[in-house]
Amino acid sequence: MFNKILIANRGEIACRVIKTANKMGIKTVAVFSDADRHALHVKMADEAIHIGKPPASQSYIDIEKVVSAAKLSGADAVHPGYGFLSENSKFAKALSKAKIAFIGPPPDAIESMGDKITSKKIAQDAGVSTVPGYMGLINSAEEAVKISRKIGYPVMIKASAGGGGKGMRVAWNDQDAKEGFQSSKNEAASSFGDDRIFIEKFVTQPRHIEIQVLADSHGNCIYLNERECSIQRRNQKVVEEAPSPFLDKATRQRMGKQACDLAKAVGYESAGTVEFIVDVEKNFYFLEMNTRLQVEHPVTELITGVDLVEQMIKVAFKEKLKLLQSDISINGWAIENRLYAEDPYRNFLPSIGRLTRYRPPDEFESSKHIIRNDTGVFEGGEISMYYDPMIAKLCTWAPTRPEAIACMREALDSFEVEGIGHNLPFLSAVMDHPRFIMGDITTAFIEEEYPDGFTGVELPEDELLRVAASCAAMNRVAEIRRTKISGRMDNHERRVGDKWIVTLQDKKYELNIIADQLGSTVKFEGGSKIRVEGNWVPGDQLANMLVDDTKLTMKVGKITGGFRIRTRGADMMVIVRSQLQSELARHMIEKDLPDTSRILMCPMPGLIVSIEVEVGEEVQEGQALCKVEAMKMENILRAERPTRIKRINVKAGDSLAVDETIMEFE
Repeated sequence: MFNKILIANRGEIACRVIKTANKMGIKTVAVFSDADRHALHVKMADEAIHIGKPPASQSYIDIEKVVSAAKLSGADAVHPGYGFLSENSKFAKALSKAKIAFIGPPPDAIESMGDKITSKKIAQDAGVSTVPGYMGLINSAEEAVKISRKIGYPVMIKASAGGGGKGMRVAWNDQDAKEGFQSSKNEAASSFGDDRIFIEKFVTQPRHIEIQVLADSHGNCIYLNERECSIQRRNQKVVEEAPSPFLDKATRQRMGKQACDLAKAVGYESAGTVEFIVDVEKNFYFLEMNTRLQVEHPVTELITGVDLVEQMIKVAFKEKLKLLQSDISINGWAIENRLYAEDPYRNFLPSIGRLTRYRPPDEFESSKHIIRNDTGVFEGGEISMYYDPMIAKLCTWAPTRPEAIACMREALDSFEVEGIGHNLPFLSAVMDHPRFIMGDITTAFIEEEYPDGFTGVELPEDELLRVAASCAAMNRVAEIRRTKISGRMDNHERRVGDKWIVTLQDKKYELNIIADQLGSTVKFEGGSKIRVEGNWVPGDQLANMLVDDTKLTMKVGKITGGFRIRTRGADMMVIVRSQLQSELARHMIEKDLPDTSRILMCPMPGLIVSIEVEVGEEVQEGQALCKVEAMKMENILRAERPTRIKRINVKAGDSLAVDETIMEFE
């Protein structure tokens, strides 16, 4: 077996590979850029080598630097993780020339499957059904428009060497095709060093279902069932699960056989994923093959018990697969939620900064449920603008899908993240959404259910009552603490009242608290009662309460007159007042918000790619004003109404902070 493996990657996937290597008794080497000098993967590895400046093009995707690091470390194998150089055949060839094993497929397989145009032709020849489209390269925006018209809108514009949602745009008309072509081309060049673009028909209302395959160098190939990856945002997966709630056994077997036929057709070795889109009639079409480990591989591991990284290492060492197709079963259900450094309240725009608090739920394993968190960050660490915004993958497993969802809900409520914008509230909202619970999902789920973006969660009445009762009980504990603070002017403890008015999400509840040694009974006006128990004390940022014998987990922040509560996707200011305080509060004047209608502010930290207008120019609603790049994604900022440009404060190449003014309007 290999003695030492260099991981040519960063973040959570580098940490993930290190864990399996440690389990196998293999030493590990990390590589890092200036931005990652203090990163978690650097701390976890046995050795670490600096390879360049923060931009990936000057570090993680610089083949010469990575190969030199492997030579310097004495590593006899390299695991590429996903993204970066994982599907770069030149990298695999360079390692082979240096007599270093590549933990992945042969270069020929990478070239044929990594190139989406070539892979579709091979898939057709192997008897795999494919999506109609234009298989040739496209050289201009005008040509992209002509081809799109011929195929028929909507179309998907894609980077030939792309992956992870980068370099992908859906075009519904000529303007979309023109702009999408250039944006896809730019993203492809910066992310993969390859700006080739192709176009295919966009299948509406599809499900994104992929088959995990595993092949060795001895001609053996098996499939490890499927993953459902339909909940996506900007063509990037957000929630994955295994198995799919949509597939039946017969369809699963047909998809698995085609995936293995394709792998054998290209002499594939290692772990790989064949992605399909599946329509409502269970017709499936080949989308692409990812010649690497997928981000969502943990859910497959959880339902099959197979460590895919371990299998990749053994295959790269030329061992024969010991697993047969008959050995692969489906045990229970697994769900993965991707935690992104992005602000869901700002249309999921990237967020960077320091993690002032990062407390994932404890990892746990039993016969009833499993909690797993693959992460590459730590409390106090920095989230950089140079790399992908994903910072963790939270996974849960249980014997059934409803149990796995319930476990995920509790895990999300227990996940503490502060200092950056993050999508935990949105993930919680998805887990509670009726369509997700029923398994009625497509790749259009987010667009259909959140057409105006995510604005938060309005909890149902029964949940609001549970939160109100809990906050009233917590406020009582805080009030008792305040009466006992030393140095008070009075000589006796002030009695804490029993009557309170709790306000949250525009609802007001009058209630009485009857406390005892074990907890409190909260009586609401109207007669309903709720029993609250818990060991929360002031200063705790996580409250684990038992409300009418049902668990309620809340993230707690102190504000004047109450608490900031986050639970089940809701983010609420909960005000707890006495009757007198509530009466006086009615006379408080609300503060007016500043008028920002005449300025364009940068919605996220990023780099100005281009300014599309000039001072004095009249612009129309929807017209592109500028392009901003952040975390490898290019974003077009558009005019919200007809106006005239008064002043432009920045230029192409400038790096901006969030809410920094880009331009002003008359």
